[in-house]
Amino acid sequence: MRKLTFSLILLIVLLCSHDLYIKMDTYFFSPNSPATLSLYNGTFEKSENIITRDRMLDASIVGNGDRVAISSDQWKDQDSTITQLTFNTGQSGTYVAGVSTAPRSIELTAQKFNSYLEHDGVTDMLETRKKKELMDQPATEKYEKHVKAIFQVGDEKSTDWNQVLGYPIEFIPMENPYHKNTGDDLQVKLLLNGQPLTNQLVFAHHNNNPAGHSHKETTQNHSHNGTTHSHDNNEVHQQDHSHTHGEKTTSHQHAINEEQPHTHTDGQQLRTDDHGMVTVKLPEDGLYYIRTIYMVESEEEGFTHHSRWATLTFETTHKHDASTHTHNHDHEEESGIPTWVFILGSILVVGILFLVFQKKS
Repeated sequence: MRKLTFSLILLIVLLCSHDLYIKMDTYFFSPNSPATLSLYNGTFEKSENIITRDRMLDASIVGNGDRVAISSDQWKDQDSTITQLTFNTGQSGTYVAGVSTAPRSIELTAQKFNSYLEHDGVTDMLETRKKKELMDQPATEKYEKHVKAIFQVGDEKSTDWNQVLGYPIEFIPMENPYHKNTGDDLQVKLLLNGQPLTNQLVFAHHNNNPAGHSHKETTQNHSHNGTTHSHDNNEVHQQDHSHTHGEKTTSHQHAINEEQPHTHTDGQQLRTDDHGMVTVKLPEDGLYYIRTIYMVESEEEGFTHHSRWATLTFETTHKHDASTHTHNHDHEEESGIPTWVFILGSILVVGILFLVFQKKS
């Protein structure tokens, strides 16, 4: 009985709400070339559900001063978990893609709701429930998701990166992310209904292995092969796990008493300042994703809470100049004399010296 109870508690702790991301294999493209963006509804590493077209209040791409709507028939479902858009990039410049979804609702028991708040980093609301002694109260939550990605086409940097899409909640970088390089910082502003959102918890993560999810020694992320109860379906996590540690991948099943709950709250944990700003560090090459869930108690009939979710994704690389690159190919001398001339001359000099010493001996 104790084992069963612990198992049920474990499953509740493992419940994870679905973040929504606009994800690309790379965020760098050539002008006028094919490109694909995917909607990941789950984690940044794994999508659990598609996004139905009727949920999309807005889907658009901004580039070179124009905002172009994405029609519903342009989206294709890769499978039952990933929704994709294939399009042709335009002229060189910095582009923004955005998707805004209509509100939905979910009913959760007190235990599930508390676990979700802790798991997804909505700790301000969790503390409010504790202070008001509401930890035993169930919740009916109204939620909506608003996501953006910034990608670079060609070499020319345009000003579209700071385009405000007018979503209820959205991230706006204060500088073009593609003017930044690995090791830099990027300031990002969070807007709620067009105004800076202060004292809001924000998480910034990066994946330096776009082709696969990897762990460093201090990382506690997990990739789950099971499905999950979420804000988009009612399925539950299985306990089979697949981990990639360096180059070695293992699959196994945790014993109930060995499993340690994981969260979505790793990475950089930040709070917006009085201007709605956070400073995101860019320590490594890779894909960066910033996320937040803003939740308040709801006065709307039929709901106890209202949450607005926002994410922003982009890519960062190191500087591409002579001081940051080591090339393994031969270079000609500044004088323009080919390398083979130096080699042949060296052989002749050695030969002459050999003959001179032979005569002296």
